[in-house]
Amino acid sequence: MSKEATAQELNTNRFINEKINEIKGAVGDGIAINALSGGVDSSTVTMLGHRALGNRLKTIFVENGLMREGESEQVAGFFRKLGITIEVVDARKEFFTALKGITDPEEKREAITQTFYQNVFGRIVKESGAKYLLQGTILTDIDETVAGIKRQHNVFEQLGIDPQEAFGYRIIEPLIQLRKDGVRKIGKALGFPTELFDRIPFPGPALSARVIGEVTHERIETVRKATVVVERLLKDTGAFQYMAILHEDRVTGMRDNKRDFGQQIEVRCWESVDARTATPTKLPFEILEKLASEIIREVPGIVSITYNITPKPPSTIEAV
Repeated sequence: MSKEATAQELNTNRFINEKINEIKGAVGDGIAINALSGGVDSSTVTMLGHRALGNRLKTIFVENGLMREGESEQVAGFFRKLGITIEVVDARKEFFTALKGITDPEEKREAITQTFYQNVFGRIVKESGAKYLLQGTILTDIDETVAGIKRQHNVFEQLGIDPQEAFGYRIIEPLIQLRKDGVRKIGKALGFPTELFDRIPFPGPALSARVIGEVTHERIETVRKATVVVERLLKDTGAFQYMAILHEDRVTGMRDNKRDFGQQIEVRCWESVDARTATPTKLPFEILEKLASEIIREVPGIVSITYNITPKPPSTIEAV
């Protein structure tokens, strides 16, 4: 693996040209495929790939049922405006079936990895005839996986897994020298509007990384509704990332002067540069009160809202 390219030393035009040439050299006159999630990493890889290969890169958005509200329509629409066709594949049934009954965080991540790479995306790759997969793995993904902090769903060779042998295709990772701040610089240089390259990070396992305990349709819908409120109220804070997390235990609350066993949402909001370390944003108490009142009003079954004030480490940015 090449050495880290820090955002400070990054020559964006040179990096973009080098990666376009590397992709062309690796794929030759073959076909490549990539999965777009709408995050800055996968969006940047999509644009680099299409600049290198044109319509010989097939871009897929896998609708796994775990995304934020309206995500697939928004992302596909954005790239359509740039002249890039995105194929949306409905795989909700496969993902929820694979996650049924699983509560352990690493087992959940592994179920998502296997469902995506072997079942859903593996099938799509075979049907497409592509021998190459373009992927937006960044250096922080590698660091956290190799250190055993959490298994990132897009890390293979560093764990001794040969993607060619396991899945039948070779993986190309143009962003592997970069951290999040470097990827944003490349996204800006590629001409993405601010709302895309400055989007807050979103995890590969999507909203399942924000459900503690079993992932079900109902629990994802709860955290999805809370996410809408959190992102709306915190979007102007300038924070690195912010999110809603659904806890597993039911907690005691009160409604209409009676005891009401409901659920708890934890809000996290982070200051960070590259996600290796992070500190909680010192939000004004009025914003915390507004978050609590709006989540309670908008999300059925919630009786408790908490705010995480623990830095990373020992906490992590995502919960699962």
